[in-house]
Amino acid sequence: MTTTVPAPSGGASTPGTVPQSPAISHPRSPYVRNKPTRSNYEMYAWVFMRLSGTLLVVLIFGHLFVNLMLGEGIEQVDFGFVAGKWASPFWQVWDLAMLWLAMLHGTNGVRTIINDYATKTAVRLWLKGFTYAACVFTIVLGTLVIFTFDPCPAGADPALVPAMCATTSAGTPLG
Repeated sequence: MTTTVPAPSGGASTPGTVPQSPAISHPRSPYVRNKPTRSNYEMYAWVFMRLSGTLLVVLIFGHLFVNLMLGEGIEQVDFGFVAGKWASPFWQVWDLAMLWLAMLHGTNGVRTIINDYATKTAVRLWLKGFTYAACVFTIVLGTLVIFTFDPCPAGADPALVPAMCATTSAGTPLG
């Protein structure tokens, strides 16, 4: 003899099925966010991670190829080499894109890890706050360095500036 039990969804009955009660989490199970959201923020963050990761691979391998494979290799990379590269707006934008994408990509990854493993709301808030502050600080400082970098500051002691900033006999800087 088979018994008929109503389906949990209120639909048609299925012979021989036993209704399932909603699962109750084990007391020591990890934190699960139950807040319903109507935004697609996590989806956009996921897409950003894939796109920024792809762009970073191109930017980083291009950076390494130019710095290490072209010219004299690692021996050429010094203060003068960086100063010469940053004299070009192309390389300033290239390095700026690397900086911004790397920091935002890394911060988003750390945010995801904090959301997954920090069980207390206050701890999660503080950790993400420190992460965001470090990201903003590094982006602002790095951007300032890239765009305000001057290898030959006016009035500097000649013994402290690189050889490329040497002056000619007329007293004007070279280059």
